[in-house]
Amino acid sequence: MACRLLARPIGPRFTTYRPYIRSFSTVVDAPIDPTTQRINTASAGRSVFDDAALALAPRTNWTKDEISEVYNTSLIELTYASATMHRRFHSPAAIQMCTLMNIKTGGCSEDCSYCAQSSRYDTGLKASKMSSVDSVLEAARIAKENGSSRFCTMGAAWRDMRGRKTNLKNVKEMVKGVRALGMEACVTLGMIDAEQAKELKDAGLTAYNHNVDTSREHYPSVITTRTYDERLNTIKHVQEAGIHVCTGGILGLGEKAQDHVGLIHTVATLPAHPESFPVNALVPIKGTPLGESQAISFDAILRTIATARLVMPRTIIRLAAGRHTMREEKQILCFQAGANAVFTGEKMLTTACNGWEEDKAMFERWGLRSMAMEETIGEKPPGDTDCLLAISSPSSTNS
Repeated sequence: MACRLLARPIGPRFTTYRPYIRSFSTVVDAPIDPTTQRINTASAGRSVFDDAALALAPRTNWTKDEISEVYNTSLIELTYASATMHRRFHSPAAIQMCTLMNIKTGGCSEDCSYCAQSSRYDTGLKASKMSSVDSVLEAARIAKENGSSRFCTMGAAWRDMRGRKTNLKNVKEMVKGVRALGMEACVTLGMIDAEQAKELKDAGLTAYNHNVDTSREHYPSVITTRTYDERLNTIKHVQEAGIHVCTGGILGLGEKAQDHVGLIHTVATLPAHPESFPVNALVPIKGTPLGESQAISFDAILRTIATARLVMPRTIIRLAAGRHTMREEKQILCFQAGANAVFTGEKMLTTACNGWEEDKAMFERWGLRSMAMEETIGEKPPGDTDCLLAISSPSSTNS
């Protein structure tokens, strides 16, 4: 098994380091093929799972069959390997705290069958006007005071940004204001073109969220008003503009295990892996086509997180919608398997969210801490000259 191929166990400790340097504590005495990032040894018969567990760098040429083999490994072995991989690329104690604010609720013309904001469904949600710049920045200040380093403002119930010049101008002011607070800024505004992506980049946008939701094969049974390729085109515009991509999916849309594999395959074969991968568990909303759905099993969530960690080792994996339904012990299992970000605060769009005080207490009990910008996007907040904590093995040194 992969665990027996590790040269020595990982024994992390925390120490100071200079910006942009990470130390990795796993030693593998074997040459690496620079094309595939796979270990190139005489034992060519080693399994895909073993190769994935020993990877020292990300790769984007995964096949569905390879990801399926990883996904279907026994869960006890899968989570052990993903936890080991997590420690190779991340501090196991650092969790990115993100807060989300919806700047325009309801009235969306799309038919996403899980969403309360669609104007096609009677969910009791009334459409609202766009929030003011000042109200958004005040919410960002509160989030920062409570430990959040990323403000995922600006979730808006729009299909796209065509003809929304004034709205885009206001969103750019929100982005500039959030960045001036020393926080990361993420937006989700539906489909955008290359020019709009450039404008957001120039305003200082850190990341753009645009979930693909599920596999290509299952997607048409969930949404018909926007194609899978339209989603991928928006992600392409975001990547080409130099903005970090945040893209993931929702589990519990009536899909099968093979669709979890397909979802991971889609994002893992982008030109570059997404900076963050949100894993949502469907929160059924009465009035929507999926309003009476049964909750996805926890083992499927855990298996998806662990597989994503092995396939996309550098990506931040975020426990998103549905986390409030998980007992603390389940959340910790997710963190151990490779999840290292959460949404925290008052609300997540139209669903409940774990509160700051609840998360602070959980972090204290388990020895977790809030991740800093320098550990995510490699950027220090303005005026911050303090060194951060990094993971290191007892024998490694930091330069």
